[in-house]
Amino acid sequence: MNTRKTAVEGENAAVEYLKGIGYGIIERNYRCPAGEIDVVARDKGIVVFVEVKTRNSTQFGMPEESVNAAKRRKILLSAKFWMSAHSRDCKKGCRFDVISVLRGEVRHTVNAFDANCLV
Repeated sequence: MNTRKTAVEGENAAVEYLKGIGYGIIERNYRCPAGEIDVVARDKGIVVFVEVKTRNSTQFGMPEESVNAAKRRKILLSAKFWMSAHSRDCKKGCRFDVISVLRGEVRHTVNAFDANCLV
């Protein structure tokens, strides 16, 4: 299976998982000059920026391990773009989650990192 197809299947699994636990999906694959956010969702009024990492094996480590400082910085900058265009949606704040999909198993790290650790 090619990597793009694997990524799309992982994102689909992540979205279904999030819907199943009560999140509202606002947007998928948000793109801006700073980068991309896989899923923008809402959890109890809080905007959640979700990075989805999918792997078929652990040969190169666990999926979530690839969300390094550089990737977190890009996600943060992309989130700032999104929030500037949707400020009315961010009244209760935001957070950053990571969903890792390994061989179809979904693992969700709530509040995986915050904006303060990136400044």
